[in-house]
Amino acid sequence: MVTHAGERRTAVLLSAFVLLVTGCASMPDGGSVDRVSPSQSAQGDAQVRVFSVSPQKGESAREIVRGFLEATTSDEAAFRTAREYLTEEMAKSWEPFEATTVLAGGPSTRKSRTELSTEDGYTVEVTGRRIAEIDANSAYSPADGTYRKDFHLTKVEGEWRIDSLPDGLVLGESDFQRIYRPINNYYFASLGPDAESVTRGKDVLVADPIYLRRRINAVTETVKALLEGPSNWMAPVVSSSFPPGTRLVPGQHLSLDDSGALTVRLNAEGAQAGRTQCARMAAQVLHTVQSQASAEVSKVVLNGPGGGLVCEQTREMADDFEPGRLNGRAKRAYLIDEEHRVASLGVRSESSQPVGGPLGSGGVEMGAVPVNRPEGEAAAVTRGRQDLYVASIEDGGGPLREPVVSSEAKTESDRLTAPSWDGLGDLWIADQDPEQPRLMRVRGGREDPEEVPVADLERDERIESVKIASDGVRIALQVRDSEGDRSLRLGRVERSGSLQEPQVAVADLRPLAPQLEDVVSASWAGHSTLVVVGRESGGVQQLQYLETDGSISDQPTLPGINDVTGVASSEEESRPLLAETREGIVRLPPDANWKTLSGRDSSPAYPG
Repeated sequence: MVTHAGERRTAVLLSAFVLLVTGCASMPDGGSVDRVSPSQSAQGDAQVRVFSVSPQKGESAREIVRGFLEATTSDEAAFRTAREYLTEEMAKSWEPFEATTVLAGGPSTRKSRTELSTEDGYTVEVTGRRIAEIDANSAYSPADGTYRKDFHLTKVEGEWRIDSLPDGLVLGESDFQRIYRPINNYYFASLGPDAESVTRGKDVLVADPIYLRRRINAVTETVKALLEGPSNWMAPVVSSSFPPGTRLVPGQHLSLDDSGALTVRLNAEGAQAGRTQCARMAAQVLHTVQSQASAEVSKVVLNGPGGGLVCEQTREMADDFEPGRLNGRAKRAYLIDEEHRVASLGVRSESSQPVGGPLGSGGVEMGAVPVNRPEGEAAAVTRGRQDLYVASIEDGGGPLREPVVSSEAKTESDRLTAPSWDGLGDLWIADQDPEQPRLMRVRGGREDPEEVPVADLERDERIESVKIASDGVRIALQVRDSEGDRSLRLGRVERSGSLQEPQVAVADLRPLAPQLEDVVSASWAGHSTLVVVGRESGGVQQLQYLETDGSISDQPTLPGINDVTGVASSEEESRPLLAETREGIVRLPPDANWKTLSGRDSSPAYPG
């Protein structure tokens, strides 16, 4: 269907009986589009199907390029219609899934100095402002700069067709959010010798977010993506239990049966796994499919190529591999009360109570505190941020011991950050001392601090905040440069060495919120999600959920609140969000608005 004589648009099917005409394809000649969150897109387009339009006779070279770009925004699995805009040879060789480039406002084909008509054809330049790239492994990463590529056309039986173009897709942001859905693949954390510090430390599942097309056989494509292995960024710190070369037996259309069971046939490589290994494989499948399935997955059955049973894993059996099992259960939140004592706050309580032990006595004034995930010990930084103390928060915990870490910096703003506990029981903290800036790990919260090298940190940058995930392989760092600009970055925690001499380093920092000019605070809020406080250039402060790949989460938009100076969320997603504002601590209950708890307490934190 062509909706306007001079403009090619896509026809959108809203239901089996209703056909509406819309301007879904993002093909402006200029300007920009407003940011649309994935949750908005998913809700609004839940029943939308987009169909492409074949090339029309007599179209100009630029119209052919525009038509091709619009055709790539359809729901066709193999881009059959889009290939009609290409020469026969190009249609066979073009690889649409090599990569996807996401542009703000969509690609533009405006006339430019590189648009040329020559004896051997015509060149059209496609441009736009790049905001993200999705690689061949479906992994998303923020990107900036200008996209500029040449599309060359030639005449075929009197009609223009594209005979040279880059592999991959180029989409506007709104089209990308409509076409693609985020999912979490799950792989096992590679904790090296530190795996021995917790029970079943080799069975910790970590979320690896990727993007897949929404309408292309969701369960089948999800399992295929899992078998292909982790993203390039995550690969050094996770592993898959599937034997190398494991693939689905061709021709399967995977789906849950009426009881919620999923049966998967693997090739010969996958069928060679023993029972213990296969149980881990099935757990990866179950939790990966469950992360994006609307129904509960009750069981995963893995069969060989001929249909013979390799193993099966029920939901109850897979609980041993539950993602986030190192999170703890966050029975309470914690804060610093008006007398600068460490205090606790019940999930539904509106007032805090000092904790047991020396940190709740008020003997030493405290300024920030996290509690470990079993909720037995707290790590508190003093009010002037000079010393870090670790002590029991149970009654009768004994006197306060010597500080675990001390800063030599002269001013409070140059001293210790608030610390953070991982699920292995280790404590992480940064010293901002200009003379000796460093990130440190305190094993078990008790041993001598060890400096952790951080790759990709510039000489003029220093760490202002540390938030490590419970799995211990991902760490969010708030960084400030010499100009005072704050950014949020995610690093891999790479562990090696022996049990007697473990080694740890933070590698490959990548931006988490490049669209935010000034990040104030961040906190882990799920398996692959953080809640971040910041503002865009020229904009107002906002709270939003972000994925660990830097994309906007599909969680609901948070209600606005002014002058936030800190935020606290739990990796156990059922817990309400807490925020510190200039007016005090506020809480966001489910399906409600912010509610003020206290104007005198400060520094809220969940365990971790």
